[in-house]
Parts: sequence; structure tokens; C-alpha cells
Amino acid sequence: MHLILLALLPFLGSAWLALLPRASRGVHAGIAVAHVVAALGLLLFVAPGVLNGIADQVRYAWVPALDLSVTLRLDALGLLFAGLILGIGLLIVVYARFYLPAGEPMGRFLSLLLLFQGAMLGIALSGNILLLLIFWELTSLSSFLLIGFRSDKAEGRQGARMALAVTGGGGLALIGGLLLLGHVAGSYELTDVLAQGDVVRASPLYPAALVLILLGCFTKSAQFPFHFWLPHAMAAPTPVSAYLHSATMVKAGVFLLARLWPVLAGTDLWFYLVATTGLITMVVGAAIALFRHDLKAILAYSTVSQLGLMTMLFGFGTPAAALAGIFHLLNHSLFKAALFMNAGIVDHEAGTRDIRLLGGLAKLMPITAALGMIAAASMAGLPPLGGFLSKEMMLEEAVHTAWLGAPWVVPLVALVGAALSVAYSLRFIVQLYLGPQRDAYPASPHDPPAGLWAPSALLVALTIAVGLFPALLTGWLITPAAADITGGTAPEFHPALWHGITPALMLSVIAVAAGGLMLWRHGPLLRGWELLRLPDAKRLFEAALERLVQWARRMSDAVHNGSLQRQLALMFLLAVVIGVEAIWYGGYAPGTRPLLPAPPVAIVAWTLLLAATAAVALVPRQRFVTLIYISVIGLVVSLAFIYLSAPDLALTQISVETVTILLLLLALNLLPKQPVQLSSNQERARNLLLGLAGGTASGLAAWAVMTRAPNDPISSYHWANSYSGGGGTNVVNVTLVDFRAFDTFGEITVLGIAALTIFALLQPAARGVSGQRLREWIADLPRSPERHPMMFAVAARLLLPLAMMVGLYIFLRGHNSPGGGFIAGLIVSIALLMQYMASGFEWADQRRQIDEHALIGFGVIIAALTGVGSLLFDAPLFTSAFGYFTLPIVGKFELATAMLFDIGVALAVIGAVMLALAELSHIAQRAQKEPAEDDGPMDVDPAKLRGLQR
Repeated sequence: MHLILLALLPFLGSAWLALLPRASRGVHAGIAVAHVVAALGLLLFVAPGVLNGIADQVRYAWVPALDLSVTLRLDALGLLFAGLILGIGLLIVVYARFYLPAGEPMGRFLSLLLLFQGAMLGIALSGNILLLLIFWELTSLSSFLLIGFRSDKAEGRQGARMALAVTGGGGLALIGGLLLLGHVAGSYELTDVLAQGDVVRASPLYPAALVLILLGCFTKSAQFPFHFWLPHAMAAPTPVSAYLHSATMVKAGVFLLARLWPVLAGTDLWFYLVATTGLITMVVGAAIALFRHDLKAILAYSTVSQLGLMTMLFGFGTPAAALAGIFHLLNHSLFKAALFMNAGIVDHEAGTRDIRLLGGLAKLMPITAALGMIAAASMAGLPPLGGFLSKEMMLEEAVHTAWLGAPWVVPLVALVGAALSVAYSLRFIVQLYLGPQRDAYPASPHDPPAGLWAPSALLVALTIAVGLFPALLTGWLITPAAADITGGTAPEFHPALWHGITPALMLSVIAVAAGGLMLWRHGPLLRGWELLRLPDAKRLFEAALERLVQWARRMSDAVHNGSLQRQLALMFLLAVVIGVEAIWYGGYAPGTRPLLPAPPVAIVAWTLLLAATAAVALVPRQRFVTLIYISVIGLVVSLAFIYLSAPDLALTQISVETVTILLLLLALNLLPKQPVQLSSNQERARNLLLGLAGGTASGLAAWAVMTRAPNDPISSYHWANSYSGGGGTNVVNVTLVDFRAFDTFGEITVLGIAALTIFALLQPAARGVSGQRLREWIADLPRSPERHPMMFAVAARLLLPLAMMVGLYIFLRGHNSPGGGFIAGLIVSIALLMQYMASGFEWADQRRQIDEHALIGFGVIIAALTGVGSLLFDAPLFTSAFGYFTLPIVGKFELATAMLFDIGVALAVIGAVMLALAELSHIAQRAQKEPAEDDGPMDVDPAKLRGLQR
């Protein structure tokens, strides 16, 4: 259970913060810190066992048929990643408390931050690759909210959209890749997948799965050519940049490469795709970083370069390279988070991030300068810091790697990338902190309070400690994590500041010298870079996106031109074509089930049904008459259900027909009696042919199904288990609220969404041009002299309690006799509709106590909580419990949790019907210029009655 709690703690903290938006900044920070510290404590509690090679795992079956389970698994690799997420996350929370200005909504910011933290932690803990996909997409959505946190700034909105478009698109590719991977491996459980490396690599689906998975990894980790989104995401507040785009989110792609290394690595395709992409990204990102002027832009492109370095190492496909990759992941997280915090401090205190307006800050901000210079030196790979060790390991692996048989390509490109990294790191140090002070700065630079620099100071101290004592401080973590990556025993981990004169050391010396030379000649290099006029990736992306939108708009306009008839015609045509194709290639054999005789009553009803259906098509100009024919069709279908011994369906059909007809009558009152525009003869002929084809196809499909007796119909299971498994003798209701409760929950959710859509569509209908046309139409309508006669009003009010009692009776008996929540909700809706019809909408609306929106919301929530409650008892989702009890006088009766679910169904149905009624009535009210004198019901005023009696 501790893994479940570990995964839930950030989400619980996020929810708590969201519920306390008005609390003080200190309370918000305290809540966030408490949850992160608790999660970090749980992680440390399980760490000893995990580091000893015993992976901690918990599994709950979710959809066994799809091999989908909630499996949480913590091994050494996940422990390292989760530790970075929580540890750096804790420092970011403290940093954000002092960094964000007083006007920023601290609660909302930290709530989103913990939401993102929970998603990242889910990736680290996922033991099922389908569950990993859910958390993967959640990181894209939550990062979108964080990047666009300052929604009033255009660059923030643009960066958020760009990040979501790129990483979300990669996520779609990743879904396909992981589905293929699970299919080839025969399981979606991570442990099973990692054990099938030979099978996966030998599969013909391996190239497709690999490319799709790499697209997901490369987009998330900003690899070339998807690198452009990361720098534009820097429009987010600095704490977001320090957390999402240096220590966590962008590492997700690299983490997934490491996680799937045992099953995907070891082929030439892996090497050339992954290693080559990493090499290119490493050089391109470093080159761009050298010529940027915004501090966060320099660090953003340097992050792109460093991510390319890690991708390249994992692409080499050797255990030693994987060990170097995971070690550099740790080092990069330490110095890059510290550097982003440092850039935020400079911006906060000096008033700008433009390095051209800064310089000489070492004397003005000595603490900030010391921390920034040490972290930048680690990024440059200078001794005696952690970055130096992992850079040496990278160069060592590059020396022993050949590309297309050439042993010099990889070392040379890696050397260029390392030299550029030294150059932009030294530029950060020299041009920002060293040199003479400027005469004026945008603000007065000074060191901030300890709350701002202390988090970065801790990271810098760790960077120094890792460089001085690497084996002591990290060997116990890096070695088992590397073993998890390679699927076996990791190579020996012996980092040291001095290994003698080695090829890696010589390359490192050359890189430092070349980087210093580039810094010295930065001015001429910058002018040459600007003369190149290289294409801007952002502009290319926006142009491509604009072309894609234009193409989509043309396609949409061609298909969705506003004609409902055209949409229905295309839908019918597609259904007919698919059916014909299935029969053409699949064949058709007549069914062998014996036919039943057709009694005269059924023939008469069938004839009436055909006549009413034909009348609907032949009388399109008279809408009211058409509605009457539609009601006849519904009545005949209800009679058919009764004849076929389906009372539940008959009750439902009659109730639905009544509600639908009443609502349509209200809607017709707002429309002309005849359509303004009729179809041409050509369109009517087309519709006739499509209707005949669709009806014939549907009839043949029904005939094919009904003339075949299944060997083991699912209905037999429901009949056999309705009472013993669901506690009811009404098989239909037990199926709806127990066996298929999840489907029913989806249906009431869709019903609620449909009602809200009606609300959204009809709200503006009485305004603008449409409102003017509606007012003119309603003003000319003839009005009855007795719109709300007393007899009708009195009868409706007398019937209301009776109808409510009938609805309650139908609800309570539904588990064992025809009825249930859906039918009861419709009956109650009809009872309420009668009040609106008899006494008018205003009179009834004034006496309404509960809002329709609340009814829908309560209904869906009650149904959802009932289903989720079963999980607390280790039962599948939406499993019901029941029991029989005996009371004096009452006798034996049943109580079942399905009743709560049925209450939710009933509330959702009532809310949806009443919301549709309210909106139709509101339109008429808003469209009328002045209410008529006889709009109200013919009530007797009690005051006047007392006066008459006197």
C-alpha cells in the first residue's frame, strides 16, 4: 500500500491546494512541502530493499481482458528518477515561495506543480506500459497549464500551445508504439515486456514499434528536429523552467529510453536512430546556446544539447554507455536546476535576463555569483565537479564507438559538442559575473534573501560532493540503476578525477581549450552566425501548422457544410458501403433458426408502423402532423415490446416518447409551421435511395442475427446470475446497474453532456439576429384566451404527488420487477412537465428548489462514487453488494448498493429533461417583448378570497 500512497500524495496535495485558493502563501507552501516531504520519506523508507535488488511491486486488476492493470513497480532506476522528481521538486516549492510576486496565485501555481509532479512520479512507478501512457499524457496536459500559467502573456500562451502540440503529437505515436510492443511481447506488464527482448527484436513489427516509441521519446526530450518547443516553453515562470524543463519533464523521454533499453537496444537500427539523433541534437543545441542572449534561452538550448548527450549514450547500446548516461542524468539534474534558479535570481534582482545588459555582478551579488559559476563550471565539465566525471565517461565511450565503420566520426562530433558546451558555460560565467561593472542596470543588483539562493546552494553543494566523492555518494544508486537498464549486472562504476592520461582526458583538454578560444572570439563568431541566416524552427513550425490548419479547414468545409441532410446521407452511405463490403468478402449463409408465425395483430401493427413511417417522409411540410406520426411509431414499438414480453423496455419507450413529444412540441412552438426551404427533387430522390438502402441493410442485418441461435448467448449468463450475483429478479435492471453498470454510467454521462450542450446552444438563441427573428415570429403567434385553465392547473397539482409516488414505487421495485432509476426519472420528469404545461414556466420555475445543473452533477457523482466504492473492498469497479433483511410488519426486504447507483441515474435523467425544458421555455420568455396579462395560471388570490368572504 505504501506505493499507492506514494503515487497519490502529490495528487492529494494538488487537490488540497485547489480547494484552498484564499489561504496565505505560507499555508500554500506548507501544504505543498508537507506532501512532498511525506512522499520523499516513503521513498526513502522503501529504498534499502529496492537497492538490494528486490523490486517493490503492487498490482490491482483493472480490465483483465485487455491485460490492463494498475501496477506500480519500484526498482533502482525508478528510485533514482523518483528521487530526482521529489527531491528537486521540494527545493522548487521552497524557491517558488520566495520567487513568485505577491500578486501571483500561489495556491493555483503549487496545485498545478504537484499535479505535474504526480504525473511524473507515475511514469517512474508505472509497472504497466498502458498505465505509463496515461501518466505520460498527463504530464503533457499539466505542463501545458504550467507553461501557460501567466495566460495574460502572449509568449506564455504560445509556448504552452507549442509544447502541447509537439509532445502531444509524440504521445500519440508513443501510444501506437507501446501497443505494438505489448502485442509482440504478449503482455503489457513491464516485467513481462522487459523479459521478451529477443522476441521483440526478432519480430517484423520491431521497426515500426521502435520508430513510434522513439518519436514519443524524442518529442518529449526535445531531440532534433523537435528541439524548438523547449526554449519557447521558457516563457513559463522560472520555477517551472527549473523543474519541468531541466530536471523532470524533458528527462521523461530519456528515462523511457533507459527503461526500454533491455528490450529495444542492441540492434543497428537502434544505434543509428538513437545515437545519431543524440549526436546531432548535442551539437545543434550547443551551437544555438552559444549565440543566445537571454539567460533562460542559453540554459534552454544547453538543456537540449545535454539531453542529446544522454540520448547518444543510450543509443550506443553498450552497458558502459548506459551507465554513463544514467550518471550524467543525475549530474545534469543537479547543475541545471541550480542554474535555472540562478538565472531567476538574476532576473528577479537585476531586472533583466539579457546578458548584454549585465556583467560584473560578482561584486554586487557575490553569493549568487559563486553558486552560478560553480554550477556553470559543472555544466562545462570542469574538475573537480560532477559534470566533469560524466563528461569524461561520455568521451571515453565515444572514443570506442564507430559510425558506419568510421572510428573517428563519433569522437569528433562529440568533441565539437563538448567544446561548444564549454564555450556557452564560460560565456555564462564571464559575461554575466566577471568583467567590469556597468554604469547602470535595469534594477539595483544585490543578493536575495536566503529563501531564494538556499535551494540552489544545496544543489551546488551536491554537485561538488559528487565530483569529489562520486563512488561514495552515488555508487550505491548508480550501479543498481544501471543494472536495471541493462537487464543484468552493471559494469563496474569507478569514476575518479584522475585516471591517468587517456584519450578521453586529451579530448577533454582540447574541448576546454577550444571552448575558451570560442569565448575569446565570440564577437566575430556571433557576426558570422547572424550572416548564416539559418531557418527559424519556430517559424517553420508555425508555417507548417498554419498549412495543416488550412488543409483541415478545407476538408472540414467540404464535409461539414452545415447541411444536416448531407451529414446523414454520408453516414448512411458509409454504413451501407461497410455492410456490403463485409458481406462481399466475408460471405453470407442463411440462418437455420426456425421462424415464428406472424399473428394478425402483429401484421396490423407492422402495417401501421410502415404507414406512419411513410407518412413522416411524405408530409415533410407539416411539422406538427409529422410529430404525431412519429408518436404513432413510438407507440407501435412500445406495443411490440409488450407483445415480446419486455415490460421494462415498453415502460422506457412509452416514457421516452412522452417526454420527447412534449419537448418537441415546445421546440416546434419556436419554429415556423412549415420549413422555409425544402429539398429539391434531386435531393429527395437521393434521400429516398439512401433511405431504402439503409433500411434494407438494417433489416437484413437484423434478419441475419435473429435467424441464428447462438450456442451460448450472454443472456443465459444474466438469467443464471441475476439473483445470485446481483440480488434481483429483474434481469434487465440488474444488468443495467450491476453487470453493465460501467456502460450505464457512460450513458448517463453522455445524457448530461447532451443536456449541457442544449443549454450552451440555446443560451444565445434569443440574442442577435436569431433573437430578432424569434421575436418577430413569436409576436405574430395567435394566443389562446385561456393559456392556463384552472381545471388543467388544479388537475395537474392533484396528480403531482400521485405521479411522484408512482415514480418512487417504480424506482423501489425496479430491482425485482419492471422499473428502475431510468424509468422513475422519466416518470418524475413527466410529473414536473405537467406543472410547467398547466401553470406556465414562470409559476413553476419560481417554486423550483434545485438547479438542473446540480441535479445532473449530483447524479453523475453519486453513480461514480458508488462504482469507485467497490474498489475499497478489493472488488472490481462498479461491483454491487446486497443483502436481505427482515423487520416487523415490513417483513423481508432487500438493500443493495445498486440502489445508490440507480439514484444517480434517476437524478441525471431528471436534470437532463428539466434543463432542456428550462432552456426551451427561457427562449420564449427572452424573445417576448412584453409578457401577456394571462401568462400566469388562473390561481385564486388568497387575499381576495378572504375579502369576498367578509
